Amino acid sequence: MASPPRPSRRGDPGPPGIWEDKFSERKEHLVHPTGTTSLNRVAFSATAHCLTGCAIGEVLGMVIGTALGWGNFATIALAVVLAFFFGYSLTTIPLLRSGLALAAVLPLAFASDTISITIMEIVDNLIMLVIPGAMEAGLMSVLFWGSLAFALAVAFVAAFPVNRWLIARGRGHAVIHQYHGGGHHGGRDEDHQHHGH
Repeated sequence: MASPPRPSRRGDPGPPGIWEDKFSERKEHLVHPTGTTSLNRVAFSATAHCLTGCAIGEVLGMVIGTALGWGNFATIALAVVLAFFFGYSLTTIPLLRSGLALAAVLPLAFASDTISITIMEIVDNLIMLVIPGAMEAGLMSVLFWGSLAFALAVAFVAAFPVNRWLIARGRGHAVIHQYHGGGHHGGRDEDHQHHGH
């Protein structure tokens, strides 16, 4: 006759797989936000994150190119390179500080930011080229800074729905949302449950 199952002792992890399943469910919730409000919030945060890196690169590129008297395309090329550099940097630095190896961080950064930054750069630079005199205006010109601010704002609007679509499908910024949103905390909670209070 089989003996009845013992009640779990305090700190007993219970049957194998229980905590793993719970952690996986929590991690899945982090990577794939549910609900329109949650999804919009994550998409807004991801787009603002990309815009920050793009803005830093764009401003530096435009300032350097304009100050050196470069042509439009050389200035835009520098701005694009710097935008990608700072965009990726803002993603990789926190992940490296969290303890991830560079070999693991780089693919995450490329997967999460490339599409968003590309859209922003295309929209931003096209607007700067289309606005008459924006690229030729000096650094002390209201036209230059006003055009750049407007271009970045439109770039944000253009990238937001794309980021939202990607995140809803577990792509784009969703691949690192677990690290920025607390995926490692879940691991600590799991350990805490294993060892008891």
